[in-house]
Amino acid sequence: MLIKPLSFGHRLNLKKVVLILLVFAILAFFLIVRPALGVMSKGKLLVASARLLKTSFAQNDIDLLEKEFNNFSKQYEDFKKEAQALYWAAFIPYIADFKNGVEAGEHLIAAGKDSIEAISPYADLIGFKKGQSSFLERSAEDRLQTAILTLDKVLTKVDTISNNIKEAETRIEKIDPNRYPKNIGKTVVRERIANIKEQFVGIASLFVEAKPLVKKLPEMFGKDEEKNYLILFQNDKELRATGGFLTAYAVFNVKNGKISIQRSRDIYTLDNSINPHPTAPKEILTYHKDVNRFYIRDSNLSPDFPASVKLFNSLYDRSSEKVDYDGIIALDTNVLVDMLTIFGDTDARGIRFSAKTDKRCDCPQVIYTLLDEIDRPVGYIREDRKGILGDLMYGLFYKAIGFSPSKYWGTLVQDMLKNLHEKHIVLYFTDPQLQTAVKKLNFAGNIRDFEGDYLHVNNVNFAGAKANLFTTQAITSKASVENGKVTKEVGIVFRNPYPHSDCNLERGGLCLNATLRDWIRVYVPKGSELISFNGSKKKVQTYDELGKTVFEGYVEITPLGKAEVVVKYQLPESIASKDYQLLVQKQPGTYSDKLKVDFNGRTLYNGVLDVDKELR
Repeated sequence: MLIKPLSFGHRLNLKKVVLILLVFAILAFFLIVRPALGVMSKGKLLVASARLLKTSFAQNDIDLLEKEFNNFSKQYEDFKKEAQALYWAAFIPYIADFKNGVEAGEHLIAAGKDSIEAISPYADLIGFKKGQSSFLERSAEDRLQTAILTLDKVLTKVDTISNNIKEAETRIEKIDPNRYPKNIGKTVVRERIANIKEQFVGIASLFVEAKPLVKKLPEMFGKDEEKNYLILFQNDKELRATGGFLTAYAVFNVKNGKISIQRSRDIYTLDNSINPHPTAPKEILTYHKDVNRFYIRDSNLSPDFPASVKLFNSLYDRSSEKVDYDGIIALDTNVLVDMLTIFGDTDARGIRFSAKTDKRCDCPQVIYTLLDEIDRPVGYIREDRKGILGDLMYGLFYKAIGFSPSKYWGTLVQDMLKNLHEKHIVLYFTDPQLQTAVKKLNFAGNIRDFEGDYLHVNNVNFAGAKANLFTTQAITSKASVENGKVTKEVGIVFRNPYPHSDCNLERGGLCLNATLRDWIRVYVPKGSELISFNGSKKKVQTYDELGKTVFEGYVEITPLGKAEVVVKYQLPESIASKDYQLLVQKQPGTYSDKLKVDFNGRTLYNGVLDVDKELR
């Protein structure tokens, strides 16, 4: 077979094709490859700078942080200039995402710069090291007063910072993870981008929502007028609806940064100041043991903390001990343990308290010692026996302001924020703006509105000793779809692997572990229809409350025993199965409850219910 040579016309066309391809290759190199290589090169330098910035932040040194942040800003500026060479191709979705990401970074750097400039002159007051500080030479009270009176100066740029974060959030929201492949080789891509986006949007929204609260901090600390606050101590080892049995209270006021403790007393002292006590509500008459009057110590009946505050106030208003308050801070034993972990062993009323594990209860020593001091029967009258909690908190408070801020305050703030998120601290304010702010931040302990599926399991220990110290809870939520309708099965398994305590009062036994008498309520979307409720020892009740439908029962968990509740119901048709989403709200005062969520056989979550979980 003969091969004909190319004609002159064909050779000319081939040259044109080669020339066009060459031009495209040159353009691609200068317009795409070279800029991309430049971006990658600058990106490596930026990552190295970011690592140094992270290290400097961990060292708590404001001068070092400022230096490394400036270096990072310069590296980012170089990175941005290289990146701009690719912006001409922003009509391509991936380049548009890249552009939005870079611009979001610009706004975050601006917010970071403003933040450092705002706190730098007062860095030693909020836990950073800064050269030679005269702050340490002042008394504990003066340190706190100085910190509070300078808060407004620290907050001068909060609006600008918030605006930059909002601008960054706007750009990140434009990035669509669904246009990316699930995996590239073994590297997970789509899910990682979605998670980063969701986390950033969540944190950014949190900061924007926190702005009203942050701006009011000086006012809250009495800069313009005296503020009074009520502290309620909740014993989570005797779990109640909002986190624990109300065991003690304290009243303190703040004026121009000066804090003074007015009183710290046993909750029974407050109850004794109310006469007469009204008849107990039906919930107490039904589930509590031998209680027929309504006491302030039993007033936190609603899982919605603001609703429980109304019940509390209905009795508090009758008390001769009443002090008008601007806010309530409810906290449980986890806060005590965290503070003792930070500040070390602390004395109160001649007793030493520690966060170390006590073998007698397999719990922190402070828990056992407090329960031993408060609950063990003795042959004499101990007045204000539960007021020791307030004395201990008082001692820890003065330790907090007595130490160098750079040594402990950063850790303390982080731990207190963690306790707020995990609902070991719950806040209530009489100022509507402040109350709205803490509600948006999910620090108000309220039952939240939610458009999708919803679940909250609330347990109340009525006369079951301190058995919550020994009892664990595991919750399983299973949703199945048939003919477009969603059917739910919620299982709650309680286990108490510890032996019964010596509850003989005549022998002076410390009755901690006994049969847990548990009033259980399962809050689900309003309009849900109950199919079955197995495991309750009393008649099951169904009703609507707090914008939810409630299935209510009663169980008992014996030492070395197990109990199980299984609730089946159908969700209202308004909850779509196609874009299923579920909010599981954690009960305040609970620890390490297990949670597993399945939807149509697929596991959406399997872990610990440490904070509210929103699942899709």
